[in-house]
Amino acid sequence: MLLDTTAVNQQRNFFSDHDDLWLFGYGSLIWKADFTYLDRQPAYITGWARRFWQASHDHRGTLEAPGRVATLIPAPGAVCHGMAYRITPDVLAPLDVREKNGYLREKVPLTFIDETGRANGQSEGLIYLASEDNPAFLGDAPLDVIARQIANAHGPSGSNREYLVNLAQALRDLGAEDTHIFELEKQLV
Repeated sequence: MLLDTTAVNQQRNFFSDHDDLWLFGYGSLIWKADFTYLDRQPAYITGWARRFWQASHDHRGTLEAPGRVATLIPAPGAVCHGMAYRITPDVLAPLDVREKNGYLREKVPLTFIDETGRANGQSEGLIYLASEDNPAFLGDAPLDVIARQIANAHGPSGSNREYLVNLAQALRDLGAEDTHIFELEKQLV
């Protein structure tokens, strides 16, 4: 089921008094930055774990056969690696449309990573979060069931398999560990 969060997100303007802000990508935003940005840096957030628990009816699947895409779940002590982009506020409008199926803008602390892999500063930033109270949230399932759904789903943005494989490769390129993603990828072989 689609839940268009575009209008809600435009009211969640945490950085209205800023000329620029940081956006943290933890899914396709790591490897598919189809927007203009001022800077890009590897980063991580703490207390969140990436999971393929959100349905994709509009990008990597259809209403009849939804795919599964990444969201975050609270996980004390967890570290979620991704890519931070410094953007101007006007970039948010098209991102709100891209992330409209249940994702809401949330504010989080980001930790940047330098070229040696060490923490190198912090800032507040935005994430798009699809929490369990949205109608497209699928939740947990056995890995083989999730992988089968991913293997068979295809939508206007391409195959769901491609999304998972590209995300796994982007995480490897960052030197990040993510057991959930890498185990799902193995299930596709």
